[in-house]
Amino acid sequence: MLVISPKKPVVEMHSITKTFLDVVANNNVDFRLYEGEICALLGENGAGKTTLMNILFGYYAADSGQILVRGERVAFSSPHDAIENGVGMVHQHFSLVPSQTVLENIVVGSFGGKFFLDTATAKRKLLDLQNRFGLHVDPDAFVWTLPVGSQQKVEILKALYRDASILILDEPTAVLAPLETKELFATLRTFAAEGRSVVFISHKLNEVMEISDRVVVLAKGKVVAERKTSETSEKELANLMVGHELTKQPYSPSRKTVAPLLQVSGLTVKNDKGIVAVKDLSLTLHAGEITALAGVSGNGQKELAEVLFGFREPQRGSVMIGDQPLPLGSPKAAIESGIGRIPEDRMTTGLILDLTVEENLALENHTKFKKGWTIDYRALRRHAEKLIEDFSIKTAGPGAIAKTLSGGNLQKIILARVLSASPRIIVAAQPTRGLDVGAAEYVHRRILEARDAGSAILLISEDLDEIFMLGDRIAVMFEGEIMGIIGRQEASIEQISLWMSGVKEKCA
Repeated sequence: MLVISPKKPVVEMHSITKTFLDVVANNNVDFRLYEGEICALLGENGAGKTTLMNILFGYYAADSGQILVRGERVAFSSPHDAIENGVGMVHQHFSLVPSQTVLENIVVGSFGGKFFLDTATAKRKLLDLQNRFGLHVDPDAFVWTLPVGSQQKVEILKALYRDASILILDEPTAVLAPLETKELFATLRTFAAEGRSVVFISHKLNEVMEISDRVVVLAKGKVVAERKTSETSEKELANLMVGHELTKQPYSPSRKTVAPLLQVSGLTVKNDKGIVAVKDLSLTLHAGEITALAGVSGNGQKELAEVLFGFREPQRGSVMIGDQPLPLGSPKAAIESGIGRIPEDRMTTGLILDLTVEENLALENHTKFKKGWTIDYRALRRHAEKLIEDFSIKTAGPGAIAKTLSGGNLQKIILARVLSASPRIIVAAQPTRGLDVGAAEYVHRRILEARDAGSAILLISEDLDEIFMLGDRIAVMFEGEIMGIIGRQEASIEQISLWMSGVKEKCA
């Protein structure tokens, strides 16, 4: 059903088709964006949402079709062309220079042919934008010192500084805490109230319902539905996205063993800035149990996971697996000790995107495929084909380059690699971040299966729905400390929220 708006269309995309080798990413897609609206673009991983917006932003050229911006036909050959026409895009993975200041990142490339930048004028313009849109961040701070939520503000300010009237946001809340999400939504409402337009790409149905005026649903490269947000529901949108009704995984109690499998004792860890991020932390994991670790991003969860992964050495403390100490600071030792690693950033620490699917599936167990001085590629191919089938990985084949896959299928590669090794312990950091509801449901089911098979699991998540759905015990980190641990049956949102705010008292 086409939703007709009384407002003027600022973007019209007609019959857009885009292919990558044998994969049709967009198939004859029509899309409109109207003046002063927030339009949500919804779909499973690999549905073609980001590709469509990358075409609008000039990052890709469509194979066929046409684009009109404010009634004028355009053919952007680069993002620079799009920016010149008032189109800005904030990608999932930011394009900031960490060693430069906020102001330097925002003004780079916007001198307009001048040799020198009038820093005072640029800073005044930036501060005006910050006040108008509520995007407050120190212009003189170096980007590497900023939390991820502030870095996103810098990306949005970059687009606003160039006078963007059309703003595309790709999974903007995937890295934000709930309070940061509320602040972002306030900014977007102000932006739209000024007559500007937003494309909000997301998998989070509750957020789509809260922030958007209209929803366009893509599936397998085609538009399958268009709805006014006020006339639809989360349930209908989920069904449209995945083609069948989704049911929330009911909580089922664990069958944990009495003996602890992994014990963290007195762990103190510094972050990349040399600041103590984990403070004298102790934690125990049991076989057949999920310990869900909640907390706002930046409270030491990342550093704790990196110690268990072998990516980071602590200042002090120990980790025992059974009655054996875990050699710290060694990824090889972590793997050999039976720790399955699902890292927070699948793109950089979970996979090597320029390698093939089959090579990524063998990354942590490549010695299994050694044949003298070479690799037994037939065995490698058989192994990959089995995992592709077992884990429903959508790919052109085992030899496909990993970076051609969607985020959900990249996460399935990591899951397949980890779970096929039957690890005793699994550390899953933000395992469903950026995934659509169907892919997230799949990940949850696999994690529960691993628990029921006897693995001890540490689930690190900022998604409280996920925490309560999967956790047998729930722990909360705040400023590097465990604020409390409580059984799932006794836990409440109020108690967990108190601990996340740094209040140690238990609810009455």
